[in-house]
Order: sequence, then C-alpha cells, then structure tokens
Amino acid sequence: MLKTDTEKGISGDNSDLTARQTTFGLNTYPRKKGRSFLAFVWDACKDLTLIILMVAAAVSLALGITTEGIKEGWYDGASIAFAVLLVVFVTAISDYKQSLQFQNLNEEKQNIHLEVVRGGRRIMVSIYDLVVGDVVPLKIGDQVPADGILINGHSLSIDESSMTGESTIVHKDQKSPFLMSGCKVADGYGTMLVTAVGINTEWGLLMASISEDSGEETPLQVRLNGAATFIGMVGLSVALGVLVVLLARYFTGHTYDPDGSVQYVKGKMGVGQTIHGVVRIFTVAVTIVVVAVPEGLPLAVTLTLAFSMRKMMRDKALVRRLSACETMGSATTICSDKTGTLTLNQMTVVEAYFGGKKMDSPENPQTLSANVTSLIVEAIAQNTSGSIFEPEQGGQEPEVTGSPTEKAILSWGLKLGMKFNETRLKSSILHVFPFNSEKKRGGVAVHLGSSDVHIHWKGAAEIVLDSCTSWLDADGSKHSMTPEKVAEFKKFIEDMAAVSLRCVAFAYRTHVMDDVPNEDQRADWKLPEDNLIMLGIVGIKDPCRPGVRDSVRMCTAAGIKVRMVTGDNLQTARAIALECGILTDPNVSEPIIIEGKTFRALPDLEREEAAEKISVMGRSSPNDKLLLVKALRKRGHVVAVTGDGTNDAPALHEADIGLSMGIQGTEVAKESSDIIILDDNFASVVRVVRWGRSVYANIQKFIQFQLTVNIAALIINVVAAVSSGNVPLNAVQLLWVNLIMDTLGALALATEPPTDHLMQRPPVGRREPLITNIMWRNLIIMALFQVSVLLTLNFRGTSLLQLKNDNLAHADKVKNTFIFNTFVLCQVFNEFNSRKPDELNIFKGISGNHLFICIIAITVVLQALIVEFLGKFASTVKLSWQLWLVSIGLAFFSWPLALVGKLIPVPDRPLGDFFACCCPGSKKAPDDKEDKAEHSDV
Repeated sequence: MLKTDTEKGISGDNSDLTARQTTFGLNTYPRKKGRSFLAFVWDACKDLTLIILMVAAAVSLALGITTEGIKEGWYDGASIAFAVLLVVFVTAISDYKQSLQFQNLNEEKQNIHLEVVRGGRRIMVSIYDLVVGDVVPLKIGDQVPADGILINGHSLSIDESSMTGESTIVHKDQKSPFLMSGCKVADGYGTMLVTAVGINTEWGLLMASISEDSGEETPLQVRLNGAATFIGMVGLSVALGVLVVLLARYFTGHTYDPDGSVQYVKGKMGVGQTIHGVVRIFTVAVTIVVVAVPEGLPLAVTLTLAFSMRKMMRDKALVRRLSACETMGSATTICSDKTGTLTLNQMTVVEAYFGGKKMDSPENPQTLSANVTSLIVEAIAQNTSGSIFEPEQGGQEPEVTGSPTEKAILSWGLKLGMKFNETRLKSSILHVFPFNSEKKRGGVAVHLGSSDVHIHWKGAAEIVLDSCTSWLDADGSKHSMTPEKVAEFKKFIEDMAAVSLRCVAFAYRTHVMDDVPNEDQRADWKLPEDNLIMLGIVGIKDPCRPGVRDSVRMCTAAGIKVRMVTGDNLQTARAIALECGILTDPNVSEPIIIEGKTFRALPDLEREEAAEKISVMGRSSPNDKLLLVKALRKRGHVVAVTGDGTNDAPALHEADIGLSMGIQGTEVAKESSDIIILDDNFASVVRVVRWGRSVYANIQKFIQFQLTVNIAALIINVVAAVSSGNVPLNAVQLLWVNLIMDTLGALALATEPPTDHLMQRPPVGRREPLITNIMWRNLIIMALFQVSVLLTLNFRGTSLLQLKNDNLAHADKVKNTFIFNTFVLCQVFNEFNSRKPDELNIFKGISGNHLFICIIAITVVLQALIVEFLGKFASTVKLSWQLWLVSIGLAFFSWPLALVGKLIPVPDRPLGDFFACCCPGSKKAPDDKEDKAEHSDV
C-alpha cells in the first residue's frame, strides 16, 4: 500500500515525495512560538526604576504644564518619558534579536542528517525531509527518526527509555517489529520502513505537548545577575541617603536656584511649587539608582553568547549548551579521539598480509587460490554494516557507503573482484555480533547451505590473532599457529603500526548448522570466538589532517595539554601522535604513552598521578576514557573531551565540555555533548577554545567599562547633591549615559572577535576572580581621573571656563552642559581603553571591528545632536567650539593617562573578586554538569 520496495526504497523523485508529504504530513511537529517583540517591550517596561521614572515624568509633566503653561512646562516631563522609552525600546530590540538567534540555533540542533535508501541508493537527507514509505538503515547509536516497522535486523536492540521510562533494552525482531520515533539504537543494525512522521508519531505527540524552554542561564549570567542585584541595593541605599539630605536641605532653605535665590521659603510657596521641587529631588534620587544599577552586565553576557554562537556556527561548531561557551575558555586539557579528528578519516587499504606472507600489491589476489579469495570476499561482504550500490547502467562506479573503515575494506574488496550483491546472496546471515569498542571486533555467522556454517570475525589485529590457533596458506591449506608464526604476524603488525597504519585482521572458523540455536533462542547466541583460522591482515592508511600540528602547537602555547585517546595499538598511536606534534620524543615510555588496560588496572591515587602525565592512550575502551576524565577532573583540570561513538556518551557527559563529532558522531554521542563539531576537525576544537576565551575576555572588558562609568557618575552626583543640593547630571542626561554604557557599550565590547593574543596566555582558572588586578588598576585610574576633573568643573567650573560675566543661571547651565559633554566623551575614550585591558596599543585590530566603530560614531553624533539641537529636552545649552575642543581635549587626556597606568605593575595574587563577595553562592565551578535534565525543574 505504501508502494515501497523493501530493498530499494521509494523512487525519491520530487512528485513522489510531494505526494507522500501531502498525504501523510511532514516530519516536523508544532513548536511553541517564540515570544513576540511586544513581549520583550513589556519585559523591559517592568524594570522598577524605569517605572518610578515614568511616574516621576507624569507628575513632572502635569505640574510643569500647571505652573509654567503648555508651551514651556512640558519639556522636563516629556524628556524624561522619551529617554525612558528610548532605553525600553533599545533594550527590547536587543533582547528580541538575541532570542531569534537562539531560536534559529535551537532549530539547527534538531536538524539531524541520516541515511535513507531511495532508488536503491543510500543518500543523506535531513530528518525533516523524511517521508512515509522511506527505508532507513539503522546502526548502533542512531536515533529512530520516525515511527516504523522493522524490515530486517541483526542483534537490533532499542533503548525505549525516552518513551516508556523503562531502562531495559528491548530486542527487536519479526515478533516485535515496532519502532518508535525518538528512541536510540543500543546495539546491532537493521533497516526500518517509515509508517508515520511528525505529529502522527508517538514522539511528535509528546513533543507537541512540551514547550521547550530555552531560558537557560549560564553560571556567569547567574553570577553577574547576583552582582547587579547587590550593586543595585548599594545604589538604592545611596539614593535614599541622598534623597533624605536633599529633602532636608530643600525644606530648611539650603537649596538655591542658579540665580542664587532660595528654592523653598516656608509659608510663601504654593502647594504645586513645593510638590514640583520635591518631584525634582525625587527624580534625582531615582536617576542615581538608574546609573548605579549595572543592568548591562547580564545583557553583555547574552549579547556575547549570541554573537559567539552565531560565529561559532561559521567556524563549524554548533553549541548545544550555552554554559559550554564560557567553560571552554577555561579548558586546561583536551582528550581527543584520533580517527577523524586528528586524522582525515579518508581510509584506504595500502598493505595486505594474506596466505602467510605480505602481498606485493594489496589489490592483486593472483598469488592466492580461488578458495582463499572466496573466503576473503565472503568475510568482507557479509561481516559489514556498510553497503555498495551497483548502478544498473554499465560504466558507472559503484557507490560505497558506511563508516570510513568499512568503506576502505569494501573498496578493497571491489578491487579483489568482489560482486557485493552476488556474494551476499550465496549465503544467508544467521546471527551478527556487531563491532564492539570494548572487544574491538565484530562477527557474523553465515549459512552456506546444507549444514555448512562459517563464522567470520574482523577486528583489531593483535586481538583477533590471540584467538587464532591456525592460519591459511596461499593455496588454501591450513597450518597450526606456531610461536614462530605468531612472532611473524606480530612483526608485520608492528611494522605497519610504525608507519601509522591501522591493522585489521580477518579470521574465520567452521561450524555445524545442527549446533546453531533455533530462531527463538538465536538472539542470545554468543558466537564462538576460539579456535579461529587466520585469513590475513590489512593495513589501512588514515592520513593526519593538514593543520593539526599547528593547532596542537597553539594549544600548547595556550597552556592546554592535548591528549590522544584511541582504540589503535600503541605503535600506531605513537606514530600518529609524533606526526601531529602531541609527542615530540619517539622514545617516551609509560605513563606518557600507556595502554588502556594498564591504566585501568592502576589504584585510584596512582591513576590520578598517571593521568597528569599521559599524552597518548592506546587500545583504550570507552570506560578507560571515562576513568581518564574523572582522574583529570579530580586533579583540578577543566577537561574537554571529543567523542563520536555511543560508548563515548559517559565520558562526554562527565567532562566539563563534551565535544561530539557532527559527521561520524552517533545521535547518542551528540545528545550527551555540549558542542557538536560539524566538520570533525581538531582545528575546529581549537577555534572553539578561542571563542570560549573571547566570551570571558569580552565580559571582563565590559565589566571594566561599566563599573568605571558607574563609580564616576555615582560619586559625582552624590558629592554634588550633598554639598550643594543640586546635581550636575540630571535625569535625562543620566538616562542617556545609561543607554551608552548599558546597551550600546555591551553591543560594542561584547562583540569583539577573538584575537591570537587570547591563545598566548594560560587558561582562566575555575576560581579565578572576574575582575583581575589589571582591571582594578585600569578601573581605579580612569574613575579617579573622571571624578577629579568633573568635580573640579562642578565647584570651580564658572571661573575655569571664564563664565563670570554671564548671568548666574546661564553660566550654571553652560557649566553643567560642559560637565555632561566631557563625561560622555570620556566614556567614548574609556570604551577604547577597555578594548585592550592588558595591552598598550588599544587601537590594534580596530579596523576589523566595524560594529565597534559604528557604535562609537553613533554615540558621538547623538551626543552632538543632544547638546546642539535638543537642549530643551536634556536641559543643556549650545557650547562654543572652544568649549567643544576643551571637552574633547580633557576626554582625550584619559587615553595617555590609561597608557601610563598600564605601566604600573600589579601584584600576581588576586585582590579578591568583588562579584564573589556580592554573591558567594556563585563560587561553584562553571557548569558542573548538574543541569543536564533538560525539561525538569528539580
């Protein structure tokens, strides 16, 4: 009824696919819609300080119009309201854009690519393009992409815990053929027929009822949120103190207008004028809170994470968990796979040892008898999870699919003259033992007809050799495996391994059909693996990736130790490690280069000590990798691990940062990882480290910038308010400064691209304070300069700016405008200084950051617009060109001052982390892997 050929699948032409999608639906399910822009505007409006300012603006507007008339009285209230709305909309736009980016990345995470059989060929398609009627090959580690039924399978076991909640692995066969979407293949392989997709599947119905919450907060965000709250409380306390002082001065007649007259005279002031004065004082106190609360801190983290995630996608890294971006910058060691990560994963058979001797050419079987060649071809064709598509039209090359190792062996089989489909039809598969990374081999039992059964094994050469009691000569005669012959085989394996070849051995044994369990019991049959007959060994070349040596060197310079963990034997591992630069001395011994079983046998304490020294681990099982990760973490390392197999999942989960492979990685591995390396390249892992360090560095830059502004603005207004009853920076001006330092400042500094300088310093420690001694030095110097200059101008500005001849009111306005202008321009230069906290050349690489230049230009243009044309709204007056030059000169002077400050040495010992003091509960190491339950609250 589905018009599907169980061998060749559907035809796969566009009209057929469209018809199936129209009839049965798409393989997608309804997702919860993202929040609208208005929702973000509403969130931004909920800020308490902005609500208070809006109330103050409304009262000021009403009183202003009542007392001064509609023409003049609306400026103060309207300007505050406009400034508040500007802050609200800029914040909302920024948050909305980041949420869209996170949403797009989230969809990309769900976009699995899988193999399907269409028109007799295996092709890769997106999971979203799967249709009912598709034939899908499944292997260990895959996710079942839709609901369906088993066509055929060998030792196929499914982990249905995601659907049923039961942890038992369910065996699938013709009696139990139903497969549910979202489940994982735990063992074996097979093919399935898709019968339902999308919302019609069990998984689709489940996912449609779950709203995926992407509101994950990273450890750094939690830490900075706590800090922002603490600083806000300090700011609120200071503002309340200032409010009490200003009200006391106002009602006792110690607050004066610019012309020198007392603002409040008891008994002579109307109720409206008194309320107006009180509202003005109240607005000053609220603006102190506005400028004190560093709302930009959490925003900067969000911005830099969103920016980094988007750029990392271009660098072939898909981030699954936000916290991994931060943690990657702290990585002290990378435990990397060899195959496909350090090497190209483009395997070819280059040497062969069959008939008891090395073949002159691995592609020339003429020295072997027809019987031996037939056995080799049978072993290749039947003991494989790969496939060969042989086009019906002559002249076209056969298409080989499967894992790189399988493809290499199948391609070699074709050169031996193997007819894949014909060979498979000559015998039938009785039972399969899928390749196992623990045992390093896989086997198959095939029925040749009558009572003849062959059991073929294929796997790691020295392990298969240990099970062999005899070997096959070139003419097909069987000989006992003497110690001399074992030594000869081992010598050949060592010679191949020394030139970095992967050695795979083929062996078989005969069996009697009467001894094979019947079909009902065959699922539990353990294939015999003793008394094997050695057929031969092939050496597979997997060249080192270009650029890996440079990447390893870069990691070493950055204080990150690269360790290679591989299933290959020690000789092959040593050869590749020397080629990649992980080892520099070919004569190193244990524990620098160690075998998995040796490491596994060590007592806990010795294992931890050995883990520190290990550079290469050969013949390792996934459990050995897990033990290595645990030992390194106990020693205080921040560990990144690469993995691609199902059995790598525990190590990926245990590590601080799990990096799965996007091409060769199984779905189980990807789900257990934090970051997916889309091109399986070690160089991409190094780029992830650069981005991780960039995230942390950008946050530090912004903290330095923001706290400098916070401290300076707070001190200036508090000192001026307490001493004179008036403040040089009013509500609208402080809101504008708040906009510069919060949103625009975060956008400029949080989107700085990573530099090579980041990879020339050691990793950031788990407990290292966010504000380093270098940052404290820069911050204090800049804040002291700004406070000194602006307070001097506040108290002596009239004489210094030669305004004594002006009337008092105008002189005061010019002085305050000059202070405001100088303060904003100081922040422009402060932003440049913050780009390079520990470098003298603050303009290095500036031409490459167009966004930074753009934001600086926008800030300067808007500042000139406010001072020169919008004076009525911001309570400013136009400045002469001479005053503009003086203002620019004072701000510019902060640059050489900062350069001189950078020459002052700082102590190595941390002075203490201000943020840790604010929220001591946040001292937890970044991402301790306690947030893995994705949909739960507890």
